[in-house]
Amino acid sequence: MVKVRGIDFEGNTDNSMGVEFYNLSHRFGFQNPNWPYFEDTKIERIHYMAKSGVLSQRITTTMHATTHIDAPAHVVQGTPFIDEVPLPHFFGTGIVVSLPKKKWEFITGDDLEKACGKVIRKGDVLIINTGWHKQYEDGDYFAYCPGFVKSAGEWMVEKGIKVVGHDTQANDHPLATAIGPQRNGPLLPHLAEEYKEWSGGNDWKDDFPEWEPVHNILFKNGIMGIENVGGDLDAVTGKRCTFAFFPWNWDRGDGCIVRLVAMTNPDQKYRIEPGEKF
Repeated sequence: MVKVRGIDFEGNTDNSMGVEFYNLSHRFGFQNPNWPYFEDTKIERIHYMAKSGVLSQRITTTMHATTHIDAPAHVVQGTPFIDEVPLPHFFGTGIVVSLPKKKWEFITGDDLEKACGKVIRKGDVLIINTGWHKQYEDGDYFAYCPGFVKSAGEWMVEKGIKVVGHDTQANDHPLATAIGPQRNGPLLPHLAEEYKEWSGGNDWKDDFPEWEPVHNILFKNGIMGIENVGGDLDAVTGKRCTFAFFPWNWDRGDGCIVRLVAMTNPDQKYRIEPGEKF
């Protein structure tokens, strides 16, 4: 039994089901970290106890804040919106892989093959732990994250994964987004010289000639991405788990904040109901 603010709740990690639950989502709310060109999250109490005897809050937010999943229509015209994606796409088994990376380092197809090529299964949910969930704050996280390059997207298509989640800012390297020399950018033009120094003299326009290539590869092949994974990620790294991450049933939604949860069942005592009549 778990007690919260004086109320007893049945459940948590040592519950009667025997299922262990792990939160893999970052916090959402007042001053949650935001991508460079998004407005801040706004939360207003419309009703509160002293006024109305109830608590009701109004939220103004982009759906691409904190831990969230992109719909294909977010980037690729003519592809499904979030409410059009089949429900099984938001649930499944898979693995959490350790793939440590430093500032601006590339995540390649070869990296993924070395990390999990022998254990990944077709239809898996793949969650990647680069270590950057520990850097998730307002500041350098968004500009300096490592990120996927084209070969990583091509590897995921070849392996037939269902969904990829990662503890970085986007489904692409940050400099292949509007942060760098792409459409709607550069949002942070001072990074051009910094990248040249970091890379040994390369022009970022040469190294990142395409706009969000991994987003495009994944979405055109029915693979969605969960960005800004965090929470108890380290606790399940190196393990095979079951994952749930359902979005709102938002008509023509371009993405949605999700509560990404990993579940394990050590004793194998719990089973999903067969749907028999009662």
